[in-house]
Amino acid sequence: MQNQKVTFKNSRGEMLSGILEMPVNRRPYAYAIFAHCFTCAKNLATECFISRAITLEGIAVLRLDFTGLGAGDGPLGDSSFSSSVDDLVAAGYFLAENYAAPSLLAGHSLGGAAAICAAHQLPSVKAVATIGAPYAPEHITHLLQGKLEEIETSGAAEVSIGGRPFSVKKQFLEDIREKNMEPKIERLGRALLILHSPQDRTVSIENAARLYQAARHPKSFISLDGSDHLISNKHDALYIGEVIASWARRYLDRSEKEALKVEKQVAVRLGEQAYTTDVMVRQHGLTADEPESFGGNDFGPSPYELVAAGLGACTAMTLQMYARRKKWPLKEVRVHLDHYKEHAEDSGNAEDHTSKIDYFTRLIELDGPLSEEQRERLLEIANKCPVHRTLLSPIRIVSTLK
Repeated sequence: MQNQKVTFKNSRGEMLSGILEMPVNRRPYAYAIFAHCFTCAKNLATECFISRAITLEGIAVLRLDFTGLGAGDGPLGDSSFSSSVDDLVAAGYFLAENYAAPSLLAGHSLGGAAAICAAHQLPSVKAVATIGAPYAPEHITHLLQGKLEEIETSGAAEVSIGGRPFSVKKQFLEDIREKNMEPKIERLGRALLILHSPQDRTVSIENAARLYQAARHPKSFISLDGSDHLISNKHDALYIGEVIASWARRYLDRSEKEALKVEKQVAVRLGEQAYTTDVMVRQHGLTADEPESFGGNDFGPSPYELVAAGLGACTAMTLQMYARRKKWPLKEVRVHLDHYKEHAEDSGNAEDHTSKIDYFTRLIELDGPLSEEQRERLLEIANKCPVHRTLLSPIRIVSTLK
């Protein structure tokens, strides 16, 4: 099961709804909380793609709806910056009580600022990542232009943000105006990753510069060149998740991950949409997919390409192992492969699909001052690599349902 719905209460007794996304093998070595952007929700495609990439690295991710947004309790418009911070802290307590305390916080836009503040109340957090985050929560008041006077005089007003109607109360404005982020950033005491697009027209790149200046080391900045504020390009979202997961490795405790014992060495998961498939091989995560022409997202190699990659890797390893044992001067091996199906030459019924056989073409490049005899011998050895022999041997696949 890829996503697990969870519910828990915040400090005000309001019920919050979240999605806990586990790695494919359901053996996370760390837990993270993802804070969505202002006016967004936990099921926004952007947040889903980012979380998916993080889970592939073996980190479980909890996405939640803030108070008054998505499936969170409270009337629409009751959400505030302070309540969002409180909700993140409540999510941290929930994880600590039911799974393991979170060690990574990530947040998009205003959720990034909330993540910085929440980290101060969650001692287990070792790293914080922000995406298009404002330096000060008050920055978002520019989204309310034309309604500020009405909010001030009437106490509330309905505004349209991103094509969605929201009731913004005066207390929301007062709350964000009171928040001074600079001390929080300076005394964060955790590793900080700042991701921001130079083309962000909602929260300008200057906010990232001010965040970076105020923060102390360790701190890092990644430019999301060409991306928009909502990260509407799915490839950008996947890239962000991969960057966060790779960066966080340096700061999260991986000792538990290395010691994990899983029932099966390979675990694969595919949901209801498209063909993007999560794969974990022991503690190593990767993505399989189909090209867009086949209805996929092209986020990774196809199943047959993975088989070809296994053959190529085994070929290279086998040749180097043999050459090193013989002390032959083989410097580098490069293997180029392709896969296709073709009708068997001796088939009497070319129209029958069962008469087609699989072909793997393999071009092997050997670098080094090898003799012709050595090169010919290495070609013979290539045809004896374990994966090659497996593909040519009778194979039994035993499948059971759980």
